[in-house]
Amino acid sequence: QVQLMESGGGSAEAGGSLRLSCQVSGYTRSTSCRAWWRQTPGKQRERVAHIDYDDGEIYAASVKGRFTISEDSAKKILYLEMNGLKPEDTAMYYCAANGGRGAYCYHERFYDYWGQGTQVTVSS
Repeated sequence: QVQLMESGGGSAEAGGSLRLSCQVSGYTRSTSCRAWWRQTPGKQRERVAHIDYDDGEIYAASVKGRFTISEDSAKKILYLEMNGLKPEDTAMYYCAANGGRGAYCYHERFYDYWGQGTQVTVSS
């Protein structure tokens, strides 16, 4: 059983930075796609960034150049470094994983494992 637990959310001012962490436990072959998603009330969940064995690190256009996804494989921790924060980055952030590759990393419906979420609030 794979379990994901996020930490590091909080409040920041526009232009500031936050780093999210996601501790992954369980069978790692089930986590070949590792991603960060976000969601605001009333909106669809949005993929922010993901890592997979085929394509490496992929970012949504809205965060490219500002956010960095990385991982410590030994500790099984997935990170999201967020710089140049904007009020529109305010959302609940989730880490997620599935055992697929390539196209399977892009679509919410293919993710089998989700964390409980951590709130990020950016003030102007």
